Amino acid sequence: MGIWRRDIVEEIKKQLWLSGPMISVSLCQYGLQVISVMFVGHLDELSLSGASLASSLASVTGYILLMGLSSALETLCGQSYGAQQYHMLGIHMQRAMFALLIVIIPIAIIWANMRLVLLALQQDPKISKVAGTYARLLIPSLPAYGLFQCLVKFLQSQNIVFPMVLTTAFTAGLHVLLCWTLVLKSGLGSKGAAVANCISYWINAILLTLYVRFSSSCTKTWTGFSKEAFHKIPKFLRLAVPSALMVCLESWTFELMVLLSGLLPNPKLQTSVLSICLNTSLIFWMIPFGLAAAASVRISNELGAGHPNAARLAVKITLSMTTIEGVLVFILLFLIRNIWGHAFSNAKEVVNYVASLMPILATLAFLDAIQTTFSGIARGCGWQKLGAFVNLGSYYLIGVPLSVVFAFVLHMNGKGLWLGIVCALAVQVLCLFLITLRSNWEKEANKATERVNGTGTIVPVDMSPERVSVQQN
Repeated sequence: MGIWRRDIVEEIKKQLWLSGPMISVSLCQYGLQVISVMFVGHLDELSLSGASLASSLASVTGYILLMGLSSALETLCGQSYGAQQYHMLGIHMQRAMFALLIVIIPIAIIWANMRLVLLALQQDPKISKVAGTYARLLIPSLPAYGLFQCLVKFLQSQNIVFPMVLTTAFTAGLHVLLCWTLVLKSGLGSKGAAVANCISYWINAILLTLYVRFSSSCTKTWTGFSKEAFHKIPKFLRLAVPSALMVCLESWTFELMVLLSGLLPNPKLQTSVLSICLNTSLIFWMIPFGLAAAASVRISNELGAGHPNAARLAVKITLSMTTIEGVLVFILLFLIRNIWGHAFSNAKEVVNYVASLMPILATLAFLDAIQTTFSGIARGCGWQKLGAFVNLGSYYLIGVPLSVVFAFVLHMNGKGLWLGIVCALAVQVLCLFLITLRSNWEKEANKATERVNGTGTIVPVDMSPERVSVQQN
């Protein structure tokens, strides 16, 4: 019993040591977009609507797609690190970078024509014009964001997290100054916010690149560019594409809600408020996302090392912590419901509407925390294809149809849109819970060994406390 308790305590320490910094990294990184929208929100309602819509579309059509593709590295790098195949981490990262650079080309084309896309979707012409300009100015940020995501997955798989905290915190602080200068003082308005985003993303990527290149912590895992990275790219894509779909199918649903809000009465108000709610949900999503990232690292490392029982324990611990976090976030959002809207707008109508949606948003945040953790477990195990099917059914067979019925048939407007998403999340959580509950962790360890070593037999490796201790430098 004492040994079991000691294992639990050690696992909690490991996950908190990883998740705390990863939460900070996620909040600082996403905070760049939120800070930009906040500054634009104090210009006028049209600028806020256009920038919010463009920022949301940029996230779901570009940033989140790139993050999803790079999530394959959580499986590949994590399990390779657990199996002590250190040199393969650099190879996997280079493959991911190459794949993401190719994907960036069609994304850039879409962003360049964002105004026409929005008009085709029957969005307000004035809002579409502002959003189109904002999106075009964000195009230079795409290579930086893709590079940054690959570096993050590369480092977190090795438990190297604190350098990312320092670089992203520095960039977030600098971004406030950039936005103040470019949005409020230069006369660029919302255009200045987009330019500030590009500068900040590139600073983040460059700082992490320099760390990987010159730090002694990465000497085993980064051995320079290799032609081997161009081999087995289809094998990488077989995991990367489901990883992206798993993330994007959910995110696209949220963006669809914003687009549908433009078809409701008073589209400027509906679009602004729904975008604020989306940004709010993403802010608080970063907390369970950090916990899920820690779970993915722990599970992939243990499976790669041939330790199924340790992986099973990691699953139980992370689910317990996420449930506690979800309850706390629910309470917090409910308590701040009447004041949160002031952070985004000075308009009383916007603030009151946000307040009326906050109880629904609090419920959504709780369910989203649980499903995010299950998604992290799936990435650690390599279940991305299965997760993609679950998300497809939950959101597009249940969530979206219910949102349309609630909003347009029952005339619940914005509340109806979010209620449909809550229903989708409930189904998603139930499905992923059942999948995790029925998992055979010995078989998962065999699969991980086969993925890393090309054999289906568990090969335990040295996972002593010294070996798995989190690197702090």
